[in-house]
Amino acid sequence: MSRIGKMPITLPKGVEVKIDGKKVSVKGPKGELEETFSPLIDIKMEDGTIEVTRPNDEPHVRALHGTTRALLNNMIVGCSEGFVKVLEYKGVGYRAELNGKDLVLNLGYSHPIDVPAPDGISFDVDAKARTIKVMGRNKHQVGSIADEIRKLRPPEHYHGTGVRYMNEEVKLKPGKAGKTGK
Repeated sequence: MSRIGKMPITLPKGVEVKIDGKKVSVKGPKGELEETFSPLIDIKMEDGTIEVTRPNDEPHVRALHGTTRALLNNMIVGCSEGFVKVLEYKGVGYRAELNGKDLVLNLGYSHPIDVPAPDGISFDVDAKARTIKVMGRNKHQVGSIADEIRKLRPPEHYHGTGVRYMNEEVKLKPGKAGKTGK
């Protein structure tokens, strides 16, 4: 049995879950999410816990078991606490600022780059710490937006400039070795 799939999900306070066949909707303080899952997996709610079970041990059903439980747990965590990805930027003249809800980045190009905030996503910029926080209730969407921002100017391996995830290690390459001379 799947180690992740067999773990029950306990509902935190303030989160409501409605299961209508294979359609699950979660409502909490951070917002509302809705997802339709595979008909091969059974989802049951009893006494404030959710159990995800599978009918047999076929490989494709086993794969869906843990995935369904993880997606369901992410929906519950997202609606109760939310998800955050922190990016940091390094470079001469690199700046980030908010224009309403949207993010405006100056990353060494000849023009500023506007990153519009999709529904359910918010940005927070700390100019002194040179960090950008991407916050939202959908884990996939938060990670996707953070990755798009990182791709605008990925970390450079000679000087270490660019946009990277917080605590991401970028191995710096040695530059050209000077001539030793004769």
